[in-house]
Amino acid sequence: MTGRNVRHEPRAPTPRGWVWWLPLVAVLVDVAAELIVRGREPVSFMLVAVPALAAATRGPLGTAMSTFGCLGLQMWMAARRPGHFDEQHHVAMYIATTLIGIASVALAAQRERTRQHLIRANSVAEAMQRTLLRPVPPRLGPVRAAGFYEAGEGGTLVGGDLYDVCETPFGVRALIGDVRGKGLGAVQTVAAVLGSFRVSAHEWQSLSALATRLELSIARNSPAGEDGDPELFVTALVLEFPPGGGEVRIVDRGHPPPLAVGPNGARRLATAPGLPLGLGALAPNGDDTTVHPLEPSEVLLLHTDGVSEARDADGVFYPVLERLAERFSGECAPDPETVVSFVRTDADRWSTQSDKDDRAVLALSLAVSPDTKARRT
Repeated sequence: MTGRNVRHEPRAPTPRGWVWWLPLVAVLVDVAAELIVRGREPVSFMLVAVPALAAATRGPLGTAMSTFGCLGLQMWMAARRPGHFDEQHHVAMYIATTLIGIASVALAAQRERTRQHLIRANSVAEAMQRTLLRPVPPRLGPVRAAGFYEAGEGGTLVGGDLYDVCETPFGVRALIGDVRGKGLGAVQTVAAVLGSFRVSAHEWQSLSALATRLELSIARNSPAGEDGDPELFVTALVLEFPPGGGEVRIVDRGHPPPLAVGPNGARRLATAPGLPLGLGALAPNGDDTTVHPLEPSEVLLLHTDGVSEARDADGVFYPVLERLAERFSGECAPDPETVVSFVRTDADRWSTQSDKDDRAVLALSLAVSPDTKARRT
């Protein structure tokens, strides 16, 4: 999921693998064998398996047609041998083919129902992902943005990482976080935190108060009861780009700190780490907000530990800061889309893990307005 809205293009037809062609190959082989032996040997018994093979890739109608076709071929082959058409063994073969065909049609129908169910389930999951983790708009007020999310579990669209960016009366605000744990409990917590952020970011002027509201949303809405995780927490960064521009304000709740990437390399911004969301009651003294100047030539990169904890073949963690500095030092001011694309591709090349963690990345930068350009010149 990049910083641009995704448009669904019509899906190309699924390529037909060798399994799809297997029933046809079996029929051709059997017919070729019949023509070679010229009816001297009964080879039509091989056609009994064709309906079952067809059921693996075709629907009920295609499977039924293959059954009728095999019955017709069996009778034709038997008729080529005088006295064999209604011979006991051939009749038994006709019956077996018919019964296997009926069972194969039923299996094909069940497979089609299962496939349709999976299609609907994937559609619902994709809709949920788009509701929870909306595409990052390329521009919000004075801020340019890009990002992506990737669930670690194969076949899963939503996991335990979260992010969002919105324009508020107090400036552009961003959130990135990582829920401890996986599964439905993590997804419910993601929904609770994002829902609270999308409302509270527009209502609370203080960034520290906003973090407190996110903490409260976990206590009220996350599954910490009978079936929940009693040690549930969320590491998070809450950021604000005030309307005046030129700086970023950060509240750190136990998350990897932001990285500023620009022509001069990459640097890690110092923060005042607090306890993760969900554990704030252990230290109820409020959150410290750190303020950093940010040049329009710099891109602020936020990521979850699914990126920084990717390991290579030697077990070495992915060095995000060093790789960014190596890639962008000495170049023109990068844009968020380029930084996100590099991190995603480079981390994939680095990692040799078969089971990856959830990954979320946000890249944010201040857009250079015409007034700013004029003052600089």
